[in-house]
Amino acid sequence: MLKIHHIRNATMIIETEKDVILIDPMLGNKGFMPTFTLFKYKAKRNPTVSLPNNTNEILKKVTHCLITHLHPDHLDSKGIAFLLEKNIPVTCSIKDKKVLKKRGLNIINTLKYGEEKSFLNGTIEGIPAKHGYGFISKPMGNVIGFYIKLPQQKSIYLSADTVYTKSVDNVLKNYKPDISVLACGTAQFDLFKKLIMDINDILKFIKNSSGIVIANHMEAINHCPLTRNQLKEILINKKLNNKVLIPDDGEIIELTK
Repeated sequence: MLKIHHIRNATMIIETEKDVILIDPMLGNKGFMPTFTLFKYKAKRNPTVSLPNNTNEILKKVTHCLITHLHPDHLDSKGIAFLLEKNIPVTCSIKDKKVLKKRGLNIINTLKYGEEKSFLNGTIEGIPAKHGYGFISKPMGNVIGFYIKLPQQKSIYLSADTVYTKSVDNVLKNYKPDISVLACGTAQFDLFKKLIMDINDILKFIKNSSGIVIANHMEAINHCPLTRNQLKEILINKKLNNKVLIPDDGEIIELTK
């Protein structure tokens, strides 16, 4: 049994019979963060939507947390408070360990790019991620993706906030994950290039995926213009809709081996 609980934006939960893994907890109330753009996209306080009603129920079960990077739309103050209160074991990038330990989090596992370690009776590997096209990727800082193989479960690739790179291509073509999670909001600030994959690279990612792609990071942060309906329409036109799941906030996807 494998359940994917899509919460909001990049926040999701992977549930197996033994483990409940929280990814990138942004758990704050609607509008508690400032807008991320002023003129390119309509200025709105973030997140632009509330947490789903069923969030607290699944959060009670969480046994572990994965953090891809430290941006507030992936790890906010409420997310940190939750991890502290429950003393949840955390896996993250080696580059984020110092900051997260200073905040008091229970860091039990860190990964470098390309490093594989034991994880919940299976394995987890750190996959390089590049947060933006061109210059903007440097100030956006470190991001890490994860490739996860748990016993008797489908393999999962959490690509994190990234553009399409050789590392992404390598995972899709050589690891052939059963499930790939892709940030599809085409995020962009008022200036500079996009921060995650544009639609052409989203389509390339999907075409090169041998398994199912779960699209997230949409309709929750104001600098992410691509909507679920727009993505669905594009995928139907390209005859790729059968390879992609686009969950609503609070939706649970059940997958069998």
